[in-house]
Amino acid sequence: MTLKKQHLVLLLIAAVLLGFAGAFFGMKIAEPEQEPAEKIQETSNAVTDGDGDGPPANMRKVVQTYNLIKNNYLEDVEDKQLIEGAIKGMVSSLEDPYSSYMDIDTMEQFNQSIESSFQGIGAEVSMVNEKVTIVSPIKDSPAEEAGLRPNDQILSVDGESVAGLNLNEAVEKIRGEKGTEVVLEVQRSGVSEPFEVTIVRDDIPVETVYSETKSIDGKKTGVIEITSFAENTGKHFTEQLQKLEEENIEGLVIDVRGNPGGVLTAVEEILENFIPKDKPYVQIENPNGETDKSYSELEAKKPYPISVLIDEGSASASEILAVAMKETGYDVVGKNSFGKGTVQQAVPVGEDGSRVKLTVFKWLSPDGTWIHEDGVKPTVEVEQPEHYYTNPVQVDEPLKLDETGDNIKNIQVMLNGLDYETGRTDGYFSEKTAAAVEAFQAEHDLEVTGEVGEKTAGAIEQEVVDRIRNGKDDLQMEEALNSLYK
Repeated sequence: MTLKKQHLVLLLIAAVLLGFAGAFFGMKIAEPEQEPAEKIQETSNAVTDGDGDGPPANMRKVVQTYNLIKNNYLEDVEDKQLIEGAIKGMVSSLEDPYSSYMDIDTMEQFNQSIESSFQGIGAEVSMVNEKVTIVSPIKDSPAEEAGLRPNDQILSVDGESVAGLNLNEAVEKIRGEKGTEVVLEVQRSGVSEPFEVTIVRDDIPVETVYSETKSIDGKKTGVIEITSFAENTGKHFTEQLQKLEEENIEGLVIDVRGNPGGVLTAVEEILENFIPKDKPYVQIENPNGETDKSYSELEAKKPYPISVLIDEGSASASEILAVAMKETGYDVVGKNSFGKGTVQQAVPVGEDGSRVKLTVFKWLSPDGTWIHEDGVKPTVEVEQPEHYYTNPVQVDEPLKLDETGDNIKNIQVMLNGLDYETGRTDGYFSEKTAAAVEAFQAEHDLEVTGEVGEKTAGAIEQEVVDRIRNGKDDLQMEEALNSLYK
């Protein structure tokens, strides 16, 4: 029996979405078939002495510990606290950042309809080396506007350290109602000191597919951006692809940069448009090493060239798409992807609506490659301009002539990216740097001092963010478009 016939909703979840506590893009998770659920319940009630289907005999240690606490602990303890603590302990002992226990409160958030908006900062996170780590900010979200990036580590929330918290506990601190502020302390790779980012929570957009046409050397070219893989993403993608084809596009770019993944069936629906039936578009491997291969009914590849855009924020389902396209002969442009090659299933435990989200499968590429922790290597590697990777600048005292430091280096890189020549980017505040600051201040109605205070730093950062969000200097997109017709 294939996975699809089992009607199991399998998730390729890169992380926990910061908006719901433990919600994965607000996805409703369908109940597994009754028979597997009953089998799980039956074995959970059994105690065995050997390697049978039930728990081992030393599960009695758990019961003994429970009774010991209930009968002897100095203070009263609720049954629920002990039982759920034991479950969380078992799951956390797996040391798998993608497996977790979701209690009733978490499941209420988890079961929010994908069709409704939700509130939070709009970023997906994972636990990487026991650090709460940004996988990707969501398009047009407060997190993106604040400049959060893939691989940023969150150290504290509103002044409280998240060290020692599990992922759901950390998310609970970060999420919140629209209009409220949260202050995150962030450690970024390559930056010596942590910095703080203040984010105003908002409604998070749930639209996942955006399309447009561009003219490249006189050729009409389609661009489809997928921001995540939700329940209706496959349908919406196919509809927009058909519309572009009706406009007689001569090439296509599929952009999954910053896309942290989502639902397996969504990316399957998309790949059925591109991968011919003579090879699988994905393989799912169970714990016994047995694979289930999925095929399309497509006779041949598209008659036009296609490129796929990826970066370090492309994870899970995005990587399924990218590696399948790569192994079918299409170009993949950008930077090496995140590297998540596992599949999770949310299984009911008990009768109160709680679930254990458990890693149950690997996914493999059409050729049988497991990209877990390695990611997908692009066929055409392209870095963005240096100002795409600058960091927020915190200014306590104005930065001025003859001073040095990382903040000055960041300002220099940003000003150069905005076409104000600083003459150097080594962190020394030179006379040419001061002249560039003065030119920026004059053109932005700021007091012309040649020094970088809080207002000037904020204005420079905002100009850079706006430039990036508007697609200016996007060397990766430029290469993806141009490579179509080489």
